[in-house]
Amino acid sequence: MRSSILFCLSLIVLLAACAKPAPAYRDEAFTAESPFEYRSTLEPLDNCQVGQRALLSQGYQVEMGRPNSVKGSKFFQPESGHQTELSITLVCLPSGSGGSVLYASAVQSRYELKSASSSAGVSVAGMGSISLPWMANKEAMVKVADETVTDPDFYKRLFALIGNLEGE
Repeated sequence: MRSSILFCLSLIVLLAACAKPAPAYRDEAFTAESPFEYRSTLEPLDNCQVGQRALLSQGYQVEMGRPNSVKGSKFFQPESGHQTELSITLVCLPSGSGGSVLYASAVQSRYELKSASSSAGVSVAGMGSISLPWMANKEAMVKVADETVTDPDFYKRLFALIGNLEGE
């Protein structure tokens, strides 16, 4: 009796360990209400210029790919050996009721310092190859995760700044 209970518990633990996480698309709601949009009375190009000024005022490095979009990025180092990049993309499109809609999407990328060691080998014609114990450590920042920022408060703060800059 006891061995069959242990076998069943072991089987349950094994099956749980092999289970795959649910795909992210299953939780995607596609609701009409979105924290990622800001409506303005400005024309789309003017709205994007205000968004660009907002990002620049906060220390983001800004690039303009097209007239109706802006991309900004900023780096943070929360602790030694770790780095975070926050990238924000703004797209400005005309609104059906006049004015424009600014859509914002932010992605947070995390990097960690990783090291790899290597050894050197020398090959001499006619003598063969010799492996020498020269060890070299190479360190590099490696991307370990990307995550879309979905926090509505983040976008409220961004859009509040854009709204404050609209009148300038």
